[in-house]
Amino acid sequence: MKRVLFAFFLMNTPLIVNAALKEGDTAPDFTAPASLAGKSTNLSLKEVLKKGPVVLYFYPSAYTNGCNLQAHNFAVNYDKFTKAGASIIGVSLDNIVRLNEFSADPEFCAGKFPVVSDDAGKISKAYDLAVREAQPGKKDTHGKDITHGFAERTTFIITSDGKIVASIGGLKGKENVDKSLEVVQHLAPHQ
Repeated sequence: MKRVLFAFFLMNTPLIVNAALKEGDTAPDFTAPASLAGKSTNLSLKEVLKKGPVVLYFYPSAYTNGCNLQAHNFAVNYDKFTKAGASIIGVSLDNIVRLNEFSADPEFCAGKFPVVSDDAGKISKAYDLAVREAQPGKKDTHGKDITHGFAERTTFIITSDGKIVASIGGLKGKENVDKSLEVVQHLAPHQ
Protein backbone atom coordinates (compact mmCIF):
# COMPACT_ATOMS: atom_id res chain seq x y z
CA MET A 1 0.00 0.00 0.00
CA LYS A 2 2.85 2.40 0.84
CA ARG A 3 4.41 1.92 -2.61
CA VAL A 4 1.04 2.61 -4.23
CA LEU A 5 0.66 5.82 -2.23
CA PHE A 6 4.21 6.89 -3.10
CA ALA A 7 3.58 6.17 -6.80
CA PHE A 8 0.34 8.16 -6.57
CA PHE A 9 2.29 11.04 -4.96
CA LEU A 10 4.85 11.04 -7.80
CA MET A 11 2.22 10.75 -10.52
CA ASN A 12 0.29 13.69 -9.08
CA THR A 13 3.28 15.96 -8.66
CA PRO A 14 3.19 18.37 -11.61
CA LEU A 15 6.81 19.45 -11.16
CA ILE A 16 8.30 16.11 -12.20
CA VAL A 17 9.84 16.85 -15.60
CA ASN A 18 9.63 14.92 -18.80
CA ALA A 19 13.36 14.19 -18.83
CA ALA A 20 14.67 11.42 -21.03
CA LEU A 21 15.61 9.49 -17.88
CA LYS A 22 12.40 8.62 -16.11
CA GLU A 23 11.21 6.87 -12.98
CA GLY A 24 12.48 3.30 -13.03
CA ASP A 25 15.44 4.01 -15.33
CA THR A 26 18.88 3.06 -14.07
CA ALA A 27 20.97 6.10 -13.18
CA PRO A 28 24.20 6.19 -15.19
CA ASP A 29 27.14 5.51 -12.89
CA PHE A 30 30.17 7.80 -12.90
CA THR A 31 33.42 8.48 -11.13
CA ALA A 32 34.63 12.07 -11.44
CA PRO A 33 36.64 14.80 -9.76
CA ALA A 34 34.70 16.43 -6.95
CA SER A 35 35.22 18.91 -4.17
CA LEU A 36 34.03 18.68 -0.60
CA ALA A 37 34.77 21.56 1.77
CA GLY A 38 37.42 22.88 -0.63
CA LYS A 39 39.31 19.61 -0.99
CA SER A 40 39.54 17.72 -4.27
CA THR A 41 38.69 14.04 -4.38
CA ASN A 42 37.23 11.50 -6.78
CA LEU A 43 33.57 10.70 -6.27
CA SER A 44 31.88 7.48 -7.33
CA LEU A 45 28.09 7.51 -7.54
CA LYS A 46 28.08 3.76 -6.96
CA GLU A 47 29.96 4.20 -3.68
CA VAL A 48 27.67 6.98 -2.43
CA LEU A 49 24.58 4.89 -3.27
CA LYS A 50 25.82 2.22 -0.84
CA LYS A 51 24.86 4.66 1.95
CA GLY A 52 21.29 5.14 0.68
CA PRO A 53 19.38 7.35 -1.76
CA VAL A 54 21.12 10.18 -3.58
CA VAL A 55 19.83 13.60 -4.57
CA LEU A 56 21.89 14.24 -7.71
CA TYR A 57 21.38 17.83 -8.74
CA PHE A 58 22.70 19.39 -11.93
CA TYR A 59 23.08 23.17 -11.96
CA PRO A 60 24.34 25.59 -14.65
CA SER A 61 27.27 27.27 -12.88
CA ALA A 62 28.80 28.07 -9.52
CA TYR A 63 28.69 31.72 -8.55
CA THR A 64 25.54 32.58 -10.46
CA ASN A 65 22.41 33.86 -8.72
CA GLY A 66 20.08 30.84 -9.01
CA CYS A 67 22.84 28.30 -8.45
CA ASN A 68 24.15 30.19 -5.42
CA LEU A 69 20.67 30.15 -3.91
CA GLN A 70 20.18 26.48 -4.74
CA ALA A 71 23.50 25.43 -3.16
CA HIS A 72 22.76 27.57 -0.10
CA ASN A 73 19.33 25.97 0.32
CA PHE A 74 20.74 22.45 -0.02
CA ALA A 75 23.31 23.36 2.68
CA VAL A 76 20.68 24.90 4.98
CA ASN A 77 18.46 21.81 4.59
CA TYR A 78 21.34 19.31 4.68
CA ASP A 79 20.30 17.86 8.06
CA LYS A 80 16.75 17.27 6.80
CA PHE A 81 18.08 15.34 3.80
CA THR A 82 20.42 13.23 5.95
CA LYS A 83 17.60 12.57 8.45
CA ALA A 84 15.63 11.15 5.49
CA GLY A 85 18.68 8.98 4.69
CA ALA A 86 19.72 10.83 1.52
CA SER A 87 23.08 12.12 0.31
CA ILE A 88 23.35 15.26 -1.82
CA ILE A 89 25.69 15.59 -4.82
CA GLY A 90 25.88 18.67 -7.03
CA VAL A 91 27.14 18.50 -10.65
CA SER A 92 28.14 21.32 -12.99
CA LEU A 93 30.51 21.98 -15.86
CA ASP A 94 32.71 24.13 -13.60
CA ASN A 95 36.34 23.09 -13.31
CA ILE A 96 37.60 21.60 -10.04
CA VAL A 97 39.53 24.75 -9.02
CA ARG A 98 36.34 26.80 -9.18
CA LEU A 99 34.41 24.09 -7.33
CA ASN A 100 37.01 23.94 -4.54
CA GLU A 101 36.16 27.57 -3.77
CA PHE A 102 32.39 27.09 -4.17
CA SER A 103 32.21 23.93 -2.05
CA ALA A 104 33.98 25.55 0.91
CA ASP A 105 32.17 28.89 0.75
CA PRO A 106 29.94 29.25 3.85
CA GLU A 107 27.38 31.19 1.79
CA PHE A 108 26.88 28.34 -0.68
CA CYS A 109 27.77 24.64 -0.19
CA ALA A 110 29.31 25.42 3.22
CA GLY A 111 31.38 22.23 3.11
CA LYS A 112 28.26 20.09 3.62
CA PHE A 113 28.06 18.12 0.36
CA PRO A 114 30.30 17.36 -2.63
CA VAL A 115 30.09 19.09 -5.99
CA VAL A 116 31.31 17.22 -9.07
CA SER A 117 33.24 18.71 -11.96
CA ASP A 118 31.65 17.58 -15.22
CA ASP A 119 33.85 19.94 -17.24
CA ALA A 120 33.44 17.97 -20.49
CA GLY A 121 29.67 17.55 -19.98
CA LYS A 122 29.82 13.74 -20.20
CA ILE A 123 27.84 13.10 -17.01
CA SER A 124 25.17 15.65 -17.95
CA LYS A 125 24.80 14.09 -21.39
CA ALA A 126 24.61 10.58 -19.87
CA TYR A 127 21.57 11.84 -17.94
CA ASP A 128 20.16 13.21 -21.23
CA LEU A 129 20.33 16.82 -20.09
CA ALA A 130 20.68 19.71 -22.50
CA VAL A 131 24.19 21.17 -22.40
CA ARG A 132 24.71 24.65 -23.84
CA GLU A 133 28.06 25.98 -24.97
CA ALA A 134 29.84 28.75 -23.08
CA GLN A 135 28.40 32.19 -23.70
CA PRO A 136 31.12 34.78 -24.40
CA GLY A 137 30.97 37.73 -22.03
CA LYS A 138 28.93 35.91 -19.36
CA LYS A 139 30.15 36.85 -15.87
CA ASP A 140 29.57 35.27 -12.47
CA THR A 141 28.53 37.05 -9.26
CA HIS A 142 32.22 37.74 -8.55
CA GLY A 143 32.64 39.50 -11.89
CA LYS A 144 34.75 36.68 -13.37
CA ASP A 145 34.23 35.33 -16.88
CA ILE A 146 32.36 32.03 -17.10
CA THR A 147 34.26 30.02 -19.67
CA HIS A 148 32.39 26.71 -19.44
CA GLY A 149 29.13 25.37 -20.81
CA PHE A 150 25.90 24.98 -18.85
CA ALA A 151 23.77 21.93 -18.07
CA GLU A 152 20.08 22.46 -17.46
CA ARG A 153 18.96 22.62 -13.82
CA THR A 154 17.54 19.17 -13.08
CA THR A 155 17.58 16.99 -9.98
CA PHE A 156 17.38 13.21 -9.98
CA ILE A 157 16.36 11.29 -6.88
CA ILE A 158 18.09 7.90 -7.05
CA THR A 159 17.43 4.98 -4.70
CA SER A 160 20.23 2.80 -3.34
CA ASP A 161 19.51 0.19 -6.04
CA GLY A 162 20.51 2.79 -8.66
CA LYS A 163 16.99 3.46 -9.93
CA ILE A 164 15.66 6.94 -10.61
CA VAL A 165 12.44 7.60 -8.68
CA ALA A 166 12.01 11.25 -9.67
CA SER A 167 13.35 13.86 -12.10
CA ILE A 168 12.72 17.43 -10.99
CA GLY A 169 13.27 20.37 -13.31
CA GLY A 170 11.74 23.57 -14.56
CA LEU A 171 12.04 25.16 -11.14
CA LYS A 172 14.19 27.91 -9.67
CA GLY A 173 16.91 26.95 -7.20
CA LYS A 174 15.01 27.15 -3.89
CA GLU A 175 11.87 25.50 -5.29
CA ASN A 176 14.02 22.69 -6.73
CA VAL A 177 15.48 22.03 -3.26
CA ASP A 178 12.05 22.14 -1.62
CA LYS A 179 10.59 19.65 -4.12
CA SER A 180 13.66 17.38 -3.78
CA LEU A 181 13.26 17.33 0.00
CA GLU A 182 9.55 16.58 -0.31
CA VAL A 183 10.26 13.59 -2.59
CA VAL A 184 13.05 12.26 -0.33
CA GLN A 185 10.88 12.59 2.78
CA HIS A 186 8.05 10.67 1.08
CA LEU A 187 10.55 8.06 -0.09
CA ALA A 188 12.18 7.52 3.33
CA PRO A 189 9.47 5.28 4.86
CA HIS A 190 9.29 3.17 1.68
CA GLN A 191 12.87 1.96 1.51
